[in-house]
Amino acid sequence: MLVLSRKLGEKIYIGENVCITVVDIDRGKIRLGIEAPRDVPIYRQELLPSKGGEATAQEDTTSAIVQ
Repeated sequence: MLVLSRKLGEKIYIGENVCITVVDIDRGKIRLGIEAPRDVPIYRQELLPSKGGEATAQEDTTSAIVQ
């Protein structure tokens, strides 16, 4: 797992077409803005599609980013 620190307004790029921006930090919660093509699915961890009851490594990475 890659762990990065970002301040308010700073961005993280994933590939050429996914951008994550720190939009707000308030009382221990961080709000993220995600810009991605419409064909890229983005899920919160608790809403991941079930695949036999276990999350795959790719889903774990997605949930870490979205949280």
